[in-house]
Amino acid sequence: MKIGILETGGPPGGLAERFGDYPDMVRRLLGDGHAFTTYDVARDEPPAIPETQDAYVITGSPAGVYDGLPWIMRLIEWLREAKGRTKLVGICFGHQVMAQAFGGNVAKADKGWGIGLHRYDVHERASWMDDAASFAIPVSHQDQIVEPPPGIRLLAGSDFCRFGLIAYEDQPAISLQCHPEFEPAFAQALIEARRDRLPDPDAAIASLDQPNDRARLGRWIGGFLAG
Repeated sequence: MKIGILETGGPPGGLAERFGDYPDMVRRLLGDGHAFTTYDVARDEPPAIPETQDAYVITGSPAGVYDGLPWIMRLIEWLREAKGRTKLVGICFGHQVMAQAFGGNVAKADKGWGIGLHRYDVHERASWMDDAASFAIPVSHQDQIVEPPPGIRLLAGSDFCRFGLIAYEDQPAISLQCHPEFEPAFAQALIEARRDRLPDPDAAIASLDQPNDRARLGRWIGGFLAG
């Protein structure tokens, strides 16, 4: 499968040298057997023709979808043009910018930062999911979808983040607020890099020692892409 990765930002400091950039992490999550092309949409235009790739993964970013930056506005317009023409997968910022593009609303959550390992309850199973009742995945966000776009299926969420995993009924698209592409060591390093502005970073780091479902979500995303 030809997969385009829409890169919307990068790890802070020197973390990319240690762990790779976000496209590297997406490639590791999805595994071999795909032809990947990266588009740095924070610096350049998205592909002019969405059908250039079979699917696109929109990465995480330190930016907020409400920042009004020109590249974010271009990405929102591109997503609207790409709707129904190719498969879309959004991760964290990608999850939020898709929601914003398709009629939802994203804001800084009154619950504050979500960091460490969070557990999401499965509300509905799509055909590409297995029978897990919940899953635990690294998260790193302070923004959330506060009003979902119309025509979605709420597949999973938590008390902290209601719209954790959604699927669109009017196009082949899914998105996740969590970070299945984050290895625990990177999630810990990211917390350390932001320690001075995060609540209870030590507890969040300790939570990352628990078993996680990164491999499961990698299979789910792969199943969606192949379906």
